[in-house]
Amino acid sequence: MTTVIAFILIFGSLVIFHEAGHFFVAKKAGILCREFAIGFGPKILSFKKNETQYTIRLLPIGGYVRMAGEDPDMPELKPGQRVGLLFDENEAVEKIVVNGKDRYTGLRMIETESADLERALVIKGYEEGDDEHLRTFKVKRDAVLVEDRMEMQIAPWDRQFASKSLGKRALTFFAGPLMNFVLAAVVFTLMAVVQGVPMTDPVLGTVVKDSAAAKAGLHKGDTVISIDGAEISTWNDIVDVIQKHPDEKITFTVERNGKTMDIPVTPKSISEDGKTFGRIGVNSPVDHSPLKVATYGITQTYVWTVEIFKLLGHLISGGFSIDMLSGPVGIYKSTETVAKSGIIYLFKWAGLLSINIGIMNLLPLPALDGGRLLFFGIEALRGKPIDRQKEGIVHFIGFALLMLLMIIVTWNDIQRFFL
Repeated sequence: MTTVIAFILIFGSLVIFHEAGHFFVAKKAGILCREFAIGFGPKILSFKKNETQYTIRLLPIGGYVRMAGEDPDMPELKPGQRVGLLFDENEAVEKIVVNGKDRYTGLRMIETESADLERALVIKGYEEGDDEHLRTFKVKRDAVLVEDRMEMQIAPWDRQFASKSLGKRALTFFAGPLMNFVLAAVVFTLMAVVQGVPMTDPVLGTVVKDSAAAKAGLHKGDTVISIDGAEISTWNDIVDVIQKHPDEKITFTVERNGKTMDIPVTPKSISEDGKTFGRIGVNSPVDHSPLKVATYGITQTYVWTVEIFKLLGHLISGGFSIDMLSGPVGIYKSTETVAKSGIIYLFKWAGLLSINIGIMNLLPLPALDGGRLLFFGIEALRGKPIDRQKEGIVHFIGFALLMLLMIIVTWNDIQRFFL
Protein backbone atom coordinates (compact mmCIF):
# COMPACT_ATOMS: atom_id res chain seq x y z
CA MET A 1 0.00 0.00 0.00
CA THR A 2 2.89 2.37 0.78
CA THR A 3 4.29 1.83 -2.71
CA VAL A 4 0.91 2.47 -4.33
CA ILE A 5 0.49 5.73 -2.40
CA ALA A 6 4.06 6.81 -3.18
CA PHE A 7 3.60 6.01 -6.88
CA ILE A 8 0.30 7.90 -7.11
CA LEU A 9 1.72 10.94 -5.30
CA ILE A 10 4.96 11.04 -7.29
CA PHE A 11 3.65 10.23 -10.76
CA GLY A 12 0.53 12.32 -10.23
CA SER A 13 2.56 15.32 -9.06
CA LEU A 14 4.89 15.08 -12.07
CA VAL A 15 1.98 15.06 -14.52
CA ILE A 16 0.05 17.78 -12.68
CA PHE A 17 3.04 20.13 -12.55
CA HIS A 18 3.84 19.50 -16.22
CA GLU A 19 0.29 20.15 -17.42
CA ALA A 20 -0.09 23.08 -15.01
CA GLY A 21 2.80 24.75 -16.84
CA HIS A 22 0.91 24.51 -20.14
CA PHE A 23 -2.36 25.48 -18.48
CA PHE A 24 -1.33 28.63 -16.62
CA VAL A 25 0.71 30.05 -19.51
CA ALA A 26 -2.15 29.34 -21.91
CA LYS A 27 -4.63 31.06 -19.57
CA LYS A 28 -2.24 34.00 -19.18
CA ALA A 29 -2.13 34.31 -22.98
CA GLY A 30 -5.94 34.37 -23.08
CA ILE A 31 -6.40 30.91 -24.59
CA LEU A 32 -9.59 29.04 -23.75
CA CYS A 33 -8.61 25.77 -22.04
CA ARG A 34 -11.44 23.30 -22.45
CA GLU A 35 -9.99 20.44 -20.40
CA PHE A 36 -7.20 19.76 -17.92
CA ALA A 37 -6.73 15.98 -17.95
CA ILE A 38 -4.59 13.63 -15.89
CA GLY A 39 -4.27 10.35 -17.78
CA PHE A 40 -5.81 9.20 -21.05
CA GLY A 41 -8.81 7.10 -22.01
CA PRO A 42 -12.21 6.92 -20.27
CA LYS A 43 -13.04 9.41 -17.53
CA ILE A 44 -12.95 8.27 -13.92
CA LEU A 45 -13.65 11.59 -12.20
CA SER A 46 -14.69 14.91 -13.66
CA PHE A 47 -15.75 18.37 -12.49
CA LYS A 48 -16.01 21.78 -14.09
CA LYS A 49 -14.76 25.07 -12.71
CA ASN A 50 -15.25 28.29 -14.63
CA GLU A 51 -14.66 27.37 -18.30
CA THR A 52 -12.40 24.32 -17.81
CA GLN A 53 -13.33 20.68 -17.28
CA TYR A 54 -10.91 18.91 -14.90
CA THR A 55 -10.73 15.15 -15.42
CA ILE A 56 -8.90 12.09 -14.16
CA ARG A 57 -8.75 9.37 -16.81
CA LEU A 58 -8.14 5.64 -16.68
CA LEU A 59 -4.68 5.20 -18.23
CA PRO A 60 -1.88 6.72 -16.05
CA ILE A 61 0.50 7.51 -18.92
CA GLY A 62 0.54 11.29 -18.85
CA GLY A 63 -1.99 14.05 -19.31
CA TYR A 64 -2.97 16.95 -21.53
CA VAL A 65 -4.52 20.41 -21.70
CA ARG A 66 -7.09 20.68 -24.48
CA MET A 67 -6.99 24.21 -25.86
CA ALA A 68 -9.57 25.82 -28.13
CA GLY A 69 -8.64 25.59 -31.79
CA GLU A 70 -6.18 22.75 -31.27
CA ASP A 71 -8.66 20.16 -32.52
CA PRO A 72 -11.86 20.32 -34.60
CA ASP A 73 -13.99 20.26 -31.48
CA MET A 74 -16.56 22.92 -32.28
CA PRO A 75 -19.66 21.81 -34.24
CA GLU A 76 -20.59 24.05 -37.16
CA LEU A 77 -24.02 25.55 -37.77
CA LYS A 78 -24.94 24.87 -41.38
CA PRO A 79 -27.37 26.78 -43.61
CA GLY A 80 -30.90 25.45 -43.24
CA GLN A 81 -30.18 23.94 -39.82
CA ARG A 82 -32.93 24.44 -37.25
CA VAL A 83 -31.65 25.42 -33.81
CA GLY A 84 -33.03 26.81 -30.59
CA LEU A 85 -31.65 29.97 -29.01
CA LEU A 86 -31.75 31.17 -25.41
CA PHE A 87 -31.14 34.86 -24.78
CA ASP A 88 -29.93 36.91 -21.82
CA GLU A 89 -31.55 40.10 -20.59
CA ASN A 90 -29.71 42.11 -23.28
CA GLU A 91 -31.09 39.94 -26.10
CA ALA A 92 -27.69 38.33 -26.76
CA VAL A 93 -27.56 34.58 -27.45
CA GLU A 94 -26.16 32.70 -24.47
CA LYS A 95 -27.09 29.15 -25.45
CA ILE A 96 -27.41 27.48 -28.86
CA VAL A 97 -29.31 24.17 -28.75
CA VAL A 98 -28.68 21.95 -31.79
CA ASN A 99 -30.76 18.95 -30.70
CA GLY A 100 -32.63 17.75 -27.64
CA LYS A 101 -34.62 20.98 -27.71
CA ASP A 102 -37.49 19.48 -25.73
CA ARG A 103 -35.27 19.60 -22.63
CA TYR A 104 -35.30 23.40 -22.62
CA THR A 105 -38.00 26.01 -22.07
CA GLY A 106 -38.03 29.49 -23.53
CA LEU A 107 -36.20 28.56 -26.73
CA ARG A 108 -36.68 30.72 -29.79
CA MET A 109 -36.46 28.53 -32.87
CA ILE A 110 -34.67 29.77 -35.99
CA GLU A 111 -33.67 28.36 -39.35
CA THR A 112 -30.01 29.21 -39.81
CA GLU A 113 -28.94 31.13 -42.89
CA SER A 114 -25.31 31.60 -41.78
CA ALA A 115 -23.31 31.68 -38.58
CA ASP A 116 -19.94 33.07 -37.51
CA LEU A 117 -19.06 31.90 -34.00
CA GLU A 118 -15.39 32.90 -34.23
CA ARG A 119 -15.00 36.49 -35.44
CA ALA A 120 -18.27 38.39 -35.97
CA LEU A 121 -20.09 36.33 -33.31
CA VAL A 122 -23.47 36.44 -35.02
CA ILE A 123 -26.11 34.01 -36.25
CA LYS A 124 -28.31 34.99 -39.17
CA GLY A 125 -31.58 33.24 -39.78
CA TYR A 126 -35.35 33.22 -39.96
CA GLU A 127 -37.28 33.03 -36.73
CA GLU A 128 -40.04 30.46 -36.52
CA GLY A 129 -43.26 31.93 -37.87
CA ASP A 130 -41.48 34.65 -39.84
CA ASP A 131 -40.00 33.35 -43.09
CA GLU A 132 -39.70 36.77 -44.73
CA HIS A 133 -37.39 38.73 -42.44
CA LEU A 134 -33.75 37.65 -42.15
CA ARG A 135 -32.63 38.52 -38.66
CA THR A 136 -29.16 38.85 -37.14
CA PHE A 137 -28.65 37.59 -33.58
CA LYS A 138 -25.63 38.73 -31.58
CA VAL A 139 -23.84 35.87 -29.77
CA LYS A 140 -22.14 36.30 -26.39
CA ARG A 141 -18.39 35.61 -26.25
CA ASP A 142 -18.96 32.85 -23.69
CA ALA A 143 -22.09 31.40 -25.25
CA VAL A 144 -22.61 27.65 -25.03
CA LEU A 145 -23.49 25.30 -27.87
CA VAL A 146 -25.45 22.16 -26.91
CA GLU A 147 -25.34 19.01 -29.04
CA ASP A 148 -26.16 15.45 -27.96
CA ARG A 149 -26.58 16.73 -24.39
CA MET A 150 -22.99 17.94 -24.37
CA GLU A 151 -22.36 21.62 -23.69
CA MET A 152 -19.35 23.34 -25.24
CA GLN A 153 -18.39 26.96 -24.82
CA ILE A 154 -17.72 28.71 -28.11
CA ALA A 155 -14.20 30.03 -28.72
CA PRO A 156 -13.90 33.46 -30.36
CA TRP A 157 -10.85 33.70 -32.60
CA ASP A 158 -8.82 35.68 -30.03
CA ARG A 159 -9.39 32.87 -27.48
CA GLN A 160 -7.99 30.19 -29.81
CA PHE A 161 -4.44 28.87 -29.68
CA ALA A 162 -3.69 29.66 -33.32
CA SER A 163 -4.55 33.34 -32.89
CA LYS A 164 -1.66 33.95 -30.50
CA SER A 165 1.80 35.16 -31.46
CA LEU A 166 4.52 32.63 -32.23
CA GLY A 167 6.28 33.52 -28.98
CA LYS A 168 3.19 32.92 -26.85
CA ARG A 169 2.44 29.62 -28.57
CA ALA A 170 6.01 28.41 -28.14
CA LEU A 171 6.09 29.49 -24.49
CA THR A 172 2.82 27.64 -23.84
CA PHE A 173 4.39 24.36 -24.92
CA PHE A 174 7.79 25.03 -23.35
CA ALA A 175 6.15 25.79 -19.99
CA GLY A 176 5.27 22.11 -19.39
CA PRO A 177 8.85 20.76 -19.40
CA LEU A 178 10.01 23.92 -17.63
CA MET A 179 7.69 23.16 -14.72
CA ASN A 180 9.25 19.70 -14.41
CA PHE A 181 12.66 21.31 -13.92
CA VAL A 182 11.14 23.75 -11.41
CA LEU A 183 9.53 20.86 -9.52
CA ALA A 184 12.87 19.02 -9.42
CA ALA A 185 14.57 22.12 -7.99
CA VAL A 186 11.86 22.44 -5.33
CA VAL A 187 12.16 18.74 -4.38
CA PHE A 188 15.95 18.90 -4.08
CA THR A 189 15.64 22.08 -2.00
CA LEU A 190 13.21 20.33 0.37
CA MET A 191 15.73 17.51 0.69
CA ALA A 192 18.37 20.05 1.67
CA VAL A 193 16.04 21.62 4.25
CA VAL A 194 15.32 18.22 5.82
CA GLN A 195 18.78 16.60 5.75
CA GLY A 196 21.17 19.40 4.86
CA VAL A 197 23.43 19.64 1.83
CA PRO A 198 25.77 16.62 1.39
CA MET A 199 29.44 17.56 1.56
CA THR A 200 32.41 15.90 -0.12
CA ASP A 201 34.85 16.51 2.76
CA PRO A 202 36.28 13.35 4.45
CA VAL A 203 34.34 14.07 7.63
CA LEU A 204 32.01 11.64 9.37
CA GLY A 205 28.36 12.64 9.58
CA THR A 206 25.77 11.12 11.91
CA VAL A 207 26.84 7.75 13.36
CA VAL A 208 24.02 5.20 13.45
CA LYS A 209 23.32 3.82 16.93
CA ASP A 210 24.66 0.27 17.56
CA SER A 211 26.39 0.25 14.16
CA ALA A 212 29.92 -1.01 13.51
CA ALA A 213 31.15 2.60 13.55
CA ALA A 214 29.47 3.35 16.88
CA LYS A 215 30.83 0.15 18.49
CA ALA A 216 34.34 0.96 17.24
CA GLY A 217 34.24 4.45 18.77
CA LEU A 218 33.97 6.67 15.69
CA HIS A 219 32.23 10.00 16.33
CA LYS A 220 30.29 12.50 14.25
CA GLY A 221 32.70 15.20 13.08
CA ASP A 222 35.80 13.00 12.98
CA THR A 223 38.03 13.96 10.05
CA VAL A 224 39.39 10.86 8.31
CA ILE A 225 43.04 11.28 7.36
CA SER A 226 43.72 7.77 6.10
CA ILE A 227 42.42 4.19 6.16
CA ASP A 228 44.97 1.38 6.46
CA GLY A 229 47.63 3.95 5.63
CA ALA A 230 45.98 5.02 2.33
CA GLU A 231 45.39 8.79 2.19
CA ILE A 232 41.77 9.89 2.20
CA SER A 233 40.72 13.20 0.60
CA THR A 234 36.96 12.92 -0.02
CA TRP A 235 33.87 11.27 1.43
CA ASN A 236 33.67 9.00 -1.63
CA ASP A 237 37.17 7.70 -0.80
CA ILE A 238 35.85 6.60 2.59
CA VAL A 239 32.82 4.88 1.04
CA ASP A 240 34.96 3.05 -1.56
CA VAL A 241 37.32 1.60 1.04
CA ILE A 242 34.51 0.51 3.37
CA GLN A 243 32.54 -1.18 0.61
CA LYS A 244 35.58 -3.15 -0.55
CA HIS A 245 36.25 -4.67 2.91
CA PRO A 246 33.12 -6.48 4.19
CA ASP A 247 33.87 -8.39 7.42
CA GLU A 248 37.51 -7.26 7.26
CA LYS A 249 39.14 -5.13 9.96
CA ILE A 250 40.41 -1.77 8.66
CA THR A 251 42.08 1.02 10.62
CA PHE A 252 40.78 4.57 10.48
CA THR A 253 43.27 7.34 11.26
CA VAL A 254 41.14 10.29 12.30
CA GLU A 255 41.58 13.76 13.74
CA ARG A 256 39.33 14.69 16.66
CA ASN A 257 39.62 17.90 18.70
CA GLY A 258 43.13 18.49 17.38
CA LYS A 259 44.32 14.98 18.25
CA THR A 260 45.13 12.12 15.86
CA MET A 261 44.08 8.57 16.73
CA ASP A 262 43.84 5.14 15.11
CA ILE A 263 40.50 3.34 15.37
CA PRO A 264 40.03 -0.22 14.02
CA VAL A 265 36.61 -0.90 12.44
CA THR A 266 35.11 -4.04 10.89
CA PRO A 267 32.52 -3.19 8.22
CA LYS A 268 29.36 -5.28 8.32
CA SER A 269 28.75 -7.46 5.25
CA ILE A 270 25.66 -6.40 3.24
CA SER A 271 24.22 -8.25 0.24
CA GLU A 272 21.97 -6.48 -2.29
CA ASP A 273 21.13 -7.40 -5.89
CA GLY A 274 23.62 -10.26 -5.81
CA LYS A 275 26.50 -8.04 -4.68
CA THR A 276 28.26 -8.01 -1.30
CA PHE A 277 29.83 -4.90 0.19
CA GLY A 278 30.78 -3.41 3.53
CA ARG A 279 28.90 -0.86 5.62
CA ILE A 280 29.79 0.70 8.98
CA GLY A 281 26.71 2.86 9.66
CA VAL A 282 27.93 6.41 9.12
CA ASN A 283 26.09 9.04 7.11
CA SER A 284 27.81 11.56 4.89
CA PRO A 285 28.57 15.02 6.32
CA VAL A 286 25.99 17.73 5.62
CA ASP A 287 25.91 21.52 5.57
CA HIS A 288 22.84 23.33 6.92
CA SER A 289 23.93 26.87 6.02
CA PRO A 290 21.06 28.92 4.46
CA LEU A 291 23.06 29.77 1.34
CA LYS A 292 23.93 26.15 0.61
CA VAL A 293 20.33 25.03 1.21
CA ALA A 294 18.93 27.83 -0.98
CA THR A 295 21.15 27.00 -3.97
CA TYR A 296 21.17 23.20 -3.65
CA GLY A 297 17.95 22.62 -5.60
CA ILE A 298 19.12 24.61 -8.62
CA THR A 299 22.63 23.16 -8.67
CA GLN A 300 21.38 19.58 -8.35
CA THR A 301 18.81 20.09 -11.09
CA TYR A 302 21.55 21.40 -13.37
CA VAL A 303 23.96 18.57 -12.50
CA TRP A 304 21.40 15.82 -13.09
CA THR A 305 20.13 17.44 -16.28
CA VAL A 306 23.65 17.38 -17.71
CA GLU A 307 24.11 13.76 -16.61
CA ILE A 308 20.86 12.63 -18.22
CA PHE A 309 21.76 14.37 -21.49
CA LYS A 310 25.12 12.58 -21.41
CA LEU A 311 23.32 9.27 -20.89
CA LEU A 312 21.04 10.01 -23.84
CA GLY A 313 24.11 10.70 -25.94
CA HIS A 314 25.63 7.35 -24.94
CA LEU A 315 22.37 5.55 -25.77
CA ILE A 316 22.28 7.09 -29.24
CA SER A 317 25.96 6.55 -30.02
CA GLY A 318 26.17 3.14 -28.35
CA GLY A 319 23.08 1.66 -29.92
CA PHE A 320 19.53 2.15 -28.67
CA SER A 321 17.57 -0.77 -27.25
CA ILE A 322 13.90 -0.70 -26.33
CA ASP A 323 14.78 -2.72 -23.21
CA MET A 324 16.44 0.44 -21.88
CA LEU A 325 13.04 2.12 -21.56
CA SER A 326 10.57 1.86 -18.67
CA GLY A 327 6.88 2.64 -18.64
CA PRO A 328 4.46 3.14 -15.72
CA VAL A 329 4.96 -0.47 -14.57
CA GLY A 330 8.75 -0.09 -14.52
CA ILE A 331 8.48 3.23 -12.70
CA TYR A 332 6.16 1.60 -10.16
CA LYS A 333 8.64 -1.22 -9.47
CA SER A 334 11.51 1.26 -9.16
CA THR A 335 9.42 3.34 -6.77
CA GLU A 336 8.79 0.19 -4.72
CA THR A 337 12.54 -0.40 -4.41
CA VAL A 338 13.34 3.23 -3.59
CA ALA A 339 10.53 3.45 -1.00
CA LYS A 340 12.29 0.80 1.09
CA SER A 341 15.26 3.14 1.52
CA GLY A 342 13.28 5.97 3.12
CA ILE A 343 11.52 9.25 2.38
CA ILE A 344 14.69 11.15 1.41
CA TYR A 345 15.43 8.65 -1.35
CA LEU A 346 11.83 8.95 -2.56
CA PHE A 347 12.31 12.72 -2.76
CA LYS A 348 15.45 12.25 -4.83
CA TRP A 349 13.71 9.71 -7.06
CA ALA A 350 10.84 12.16 -7.65
CA GLY A 351 13.31 14.89 -8.57
CA LEU A 352 15.14 12.65 -11.03
CA LEU A 353 11.88 11.46 -12.61
CA SER A 354 10.74 15.05 -13.01
CA ILE A 355 13.95 15.98 -14.83
CA ASN A 356 13.62 12.90 -17.05
CA ILE A 357 10.05 13.82 -17.99
CA GLY A 358 11.12 17.39 -18.72
CA ILE A 359 13.95 16.25 -20.98
CA MET A 360 11.92 13.56 -22.75
CA ASN A 361 9.19 16.06 -23.57
CA LEU A 362 11.75 18.45 -25.07
CA LEU A 363 12.93 15.86 -27.58
CA PRO A 364 12.00 17.03 -31.12
CA LEU A 365 9.59 14.17 -31.77
CA PRO A 366 6.01 14.47 -33.10
CA ALA A 367 3.28 14.59 -30.44
CA LEU A 368 5.78 15.68 -27.76
CA ASP A 369 6.27 19.28 -26.64
CA GLY A 370 9.65 19.27 -28.38
CA GLY A 371 7.95 18.26 -31.64
CA ARG A 372 5.59 21.22 -31.39
CA LEU A 373 8.51 23.53 -30.63
CA LEU A 374 10.32 22.17 -33.70
CA PHE A 375 7.37 23.17 -35.89
CA PHE A 376 7.35 26.62 -34.28
CA GLY A 377 11.04 26.91 -35.12
CA ILE A 378 10.32 26.00 -38.76
CA GLU A 379 7.52 28.57 -38.77
CA ALA A 380 9.93 31.22 -37.52
CA LEU A 381 12.38 30.40 -40.33
CA ARG A 382 9.69 30.30 -43.04
CA GLY A 383 7.94 33.40 -41.81
CA LYS A 384 4.56 31.66 -41.97
CA PRO A 385 2.86 28.72 -40.23
CA ILE A 386 2.93 25.20 -41.62
CA ASP A 387 -0.43 23.99 -42.90
CA ARG A 388 -2.38 23.04 -39.76
CA GLN A 389 -3.89 19.94 -41.34
CA LYS A 390 -0.49 18.59 -42.40
CA GLU A 391 1.02 19.36 -38.99
CA GLY A 392 -1.96 17.70 -37.33
CA ILE A 393 -1.43 14.53 -39.37
CA VAL A 394 2.25 14.41 -38.34
CA HIS A 395 1.38 14.79 -34.68
CA PHE A 396 -1.43 12.23 -34.93
CA ILE A 397 0.94 9.67 -36.41
CA GLY A 398 3.52 10.56 -33.78
CA PHE A 399 0.96 10.12 -31.00
CA ALA A 400 -0.13 6.75 -32.39
CA LEU A 401 3.48 5.56 -32.55
CA LEU A 402 4.07 6.89 -29.03
CA MET A 403 1.08 4.91 -27.74
CA LEU A 404 2.36 1.81 -29.53
CA LEU A 405 5.78 2.28 -27.95
CA MET A 406 4.13 2.71 -24.54
CA ILE A 407 2.24 -0.57 -24.99
CA ILE A 408 5.44 -2.41 -25.98
CA VAL A 409 7.44 -0.92 -23.10
CA THR A 410 4.67 -1.73 -20.61
CA TRP A 411 4.50 -5.34 -21.86
CA ASN A 412 8.29 -5.63 -21.51
CA ASP A 413 8.02 -4.30 -17.94
CA ILE A 414 5.29 -6.83 -17.11
CA GLN A 415 7.40 -9.69 -18.49
CA ARG A 416 10.49 -8.46 -16.64
CA PHE A 417 8.87 -8.07 -13.24
CA PHE A 418 5.91 -10.42 -13.11
CA LEU A 419 6.31 -13.27 -15.62
